[in-house]
Amino acid sequence: MLLLFFVFNRSLVVVHFWAPWAPQCAQMNEVMAALAKEHTQVTFVKLEAEAVPEVSEKYEISSVPTFLFFKNSQKVDRLDGAHAPELTKKVQRHASSSSVSAGSNDSVKEDLNVRLKKLINAAPCMLFMKGSPKEPRCGFSKQMVEILNKHGISFSSFDIFSDEEVRQGLKTYSNWPTYPQLYVAGELIGGLDIVKELEASGELDTVCPKAQKLEDRCDVLCFLYVHLYRGNPYINSCSLALSEVVDYETFDILEDEEVRQGLKTYSNWPTYPQLYVKGELVGGVDIVKVGMGESCLRCKLTICLKL
Repeated sequence: MLLLFFVFNRSLVVVHFWAPWAPQCAQMNEVMAALAKEHTQVTFVKLEAEAVPEVSEKYEISSVPTFLFFKNSQKVDRLDGAHAPELTKKVQRHASSSSVSAGSNDSVKEDLNVRLKKLINAAPCMLFMKGSPKEPRCGFSKQMVEILNKHGISFSSFDIFSDEEVRQGLKTYSNWPTYPQLYVAGELIGGLDIVKELEASGELDTVCPKAQKLEDRCDVLCFLYVHLYRGNPYINSCSLALSEVVDYETFDILEDEEVRQGLKTYSNWPTYPQLYVKGELVGGVDIVKVGMGESCLRCKLTICLKL
């Protein structure tokens, strides 16, 4: 009966798959009630996920709350999780475009393809997966992340559960029906099976870009490390260190805990700020203060920084 309702209802239908034991579901039911008063042309349905296992399986409902959006008998979007602002935005967007002409469908498809291309090229290595690298939401995605991390591959990811349009459109765009999907330099590599084959043959390390090692990052970031950027030091010693030296760059070690801890070992210097000149450690604030009292060292610092 529920499926027949979806087929014959021509308006936008929003279905909330929920569970009575989940407090976040009760909160989202209140959000739905408020949206129903605002969007009277939209049909809102609550469906207890565990009471209809065949429907939940058909639509891959793996957690609650989950919202599915149907229009003209077709599922057009999905939202996983208790995200009231995102639910409101999706309802407004789909409700406002409920009557799309056949002529404009081509334009919508073209816009989606442009968006997909941008997403694929958003990073040298892009993984389209279910969930996030920290919280994969399917076994295949989890295995893919583990393989990439094991090989030290630098990658960005996109959660296809966060956008049903991308989830369905990417299957057609790349002619690949399942997830996860891995792209390198804008080109589809494949799914988990292909990546496993590349790993077994030893080709994975040459195909995918490697994550930069901490030692290499420290080599690149050999300049002044302070708690905040120049002009707004976090502690007095940071501003005192180079109050009269003009040309220098900074890195905020509070922005990257790996660098913050790793640089102490890398340079065998336990505190911050740290000053580097031409890749060599000069020292901390005490060393720099001594140097500023000696004109020859001060000149050396200034000249090296300007080179």
